[in-house]
Amino acid sequence: MSPLHDMLYEAVLHTASTQAPLNYDSPLALKAFLETCGLGMRKKFGQNFLINPGARKTLLDALELEPGEGVWEIGPGLGAMTWDLLERGAWVKAFEIDPGFIQVLRTFFGTHPRFCLVPGDVLKTWPHAGEEKYLLGNLPYTIGSRVLGTFIEQNRLFTRMVVTVQRELAQRMRATPGSKDYSSFSVLCTSAYTIKPLSILKGSSFYPVPHVESQGLRLDLRTDVDPRRYPACFRPLVRCLFASRRKTIKHNVYGFVASYILTKQGISKDSARITREVLDFCGISGDKRAEVLGLEDFVALAAVLERITNAEL
Repeated sequence: MSPLHDMLYEAVLHTASTQAPLNYDSPLALKAFLETCGLGMRKKFGQNFLINPGARKTLLDALELEPGEGVWEIGPGLGAMTWDLLERGAWVKAFEIDPGFIQVLRTFFGTHPRFCLVPGDVLKTWPHAGEEKYLLGNLPYTIGSRVLGTFIEQNRLFTRMVVTVQRELAQRMRATPGSKDYSSFSVLCTSAYTIKPLSILKGSSFYPVPHVESQGLRLDLRTDVDPRRYPACFRPLVRCLFASRRKTIKHNVYGFVASYILTKQGISKDSARITREVLDFCGISGDKRAEVLGLEDFVALAAVLERITNAEL
């Protein structure tokens, strides 16, 4: 038998008992396991195991899962959080891209009745993965913003998400109008979720040790608005207004109006007039820049733009 098979077999014996299959808190144990199995960490996948048990508990507690509820886990790695989720009675759907880790997860948890593995790139596999209400993820730095952005853009919304991301990304997600970190991604995230910061995680909380700090976040689906009911042009408009952030709102709205009408109808209209009408109706000065507008301003602009352009067409 191969070393990988032998090592996994021993781990399965532990899994079948009441013990976790590995010492997930020990960098030395994880390193030895990887070396014995002939596995390694891949930089392109942004892999860093969360070895801080207190941090893992904080994240799990923040999720507030009841036994029997389903959760997506993104980036399970060798299964530290997977084990804890199963211990808490959750039904776990785990998304993993690394072929070696996929084999490990199948061996550790493949026979567990509440475990389902979804192999491959989560950005490609998620549309066919069901509708669980909760998400937990130690998100790889390389794809964190893409994963969250894609889910929100595609209206794949969760009742609650608890994630770790690079600290700079967390700051962007929670940024307020007028701050240096405020961006279209800030508006996108806060349009769907209220975001609560959890603990800041130093590099020593991970193996291998990253050169950046991480931040735990809890995202709760907004209940004061329906994030699925924003005007169709809301998110494209936000992106457009921030694309040339040093230009005025009037300039960027004009460009968006021209392209939006052309896309919808295949003809051009008086974009300058429509731009003036939209800004006047919303009471927004065209000389401002996007970074000073709040979520309500963007929603108002999109709603009026939809109404005026539909009337024009």
